Amino acid sequence: MEFALGLQDLLALLSGGAVGFTLALVGGGGSILAVPLLLYVVGVQNPHVAIGTSALAVSVNAFANLIAHSRAGNVKWPCAVVFGLSGVAGAFAGSTLGKLVDGEKLVFFFGLVMVAVALAMLRPRQTEGDPNVRINPAIAVRLVGIGLLTGLLAGFFGIGGGFLIVPGIMLGSGMAMLNAVGSSLFSVGAFGLTTASTYAYDGLVDWRIAAEFVAGGIVGGLAGIAAAKRLSTRKGALNRIFAGLVLAVAAYVLWRSSAAWT
Repeated sequence: MEFALGLQDLLALLSGGAVGFTLALVGGGGSILAVPLLLYVVGVQNPHVAIGTSALAVSVNAFANLIAHSRAGNVKWPCAVVFGLSGVAGAFAGSTLGKLVDGEKLVFFFGLVMVAVALAMLRPRQTEGDPNVRINPAIAVRLVGIGLLTGLLAGFFGIGGGFLIVPGIMLGSGMAMLNAVGSSLFSVGAFGLTTASTYAYDGLVDWRIAAEFVAGGIVGGLAGIAAAKRLSTRKGALNRIFAGLVLAVAAYVLWRSSAAWT
């Protein structure tokens, strides 16, 4: 079978690379750019296809990063699994509801979520927490409740939801920030896979573009890791710059999709 690389394929690779680079460089939030990039750069016409394709790409990249964090001992598996599995139910419900909403209106709501992500990135992250936390019934109940709500939002908007999952796991379990980041990747992957599965069932995933997005993300992630090591002392400034970029893209998304309300 002959494979011809066209402009859209190249744009998908570059867009995936941009997302992977920013995720590795600033440690989160990059996946929120995937849907706008697919819509306005790659040229995916259907907003629901952009959301389904983005969810699949985010899921694959999250599971790839989860392996590295697990090897480093950063994943608290009992907490991660309880939070993730409860969130899968929420993600299934959220993605089912999302498909029922008009595509342009859904993108408008997505723009509002982007604003929330940018503002969350401007807040200083907690460094406290118990690195030796162990799950108990009280923690499990909190993780289930927070996981359901987080999964619902992640599924509805087709996002990884790391900006919600990390503080959610910390709130539910009291674990340290590094463990929350590592443990969150199980949920990001599980939520994304659930969302992508429901969209794929209705033929709303572009598999070729998803594969190209993932491939670009892997290369971009390697470049981002290298850059992060050199710019580690400027992490706060990088977060503020990236938050500003997300706000600018959010403004564009809201402007483009505002016609759905007129």
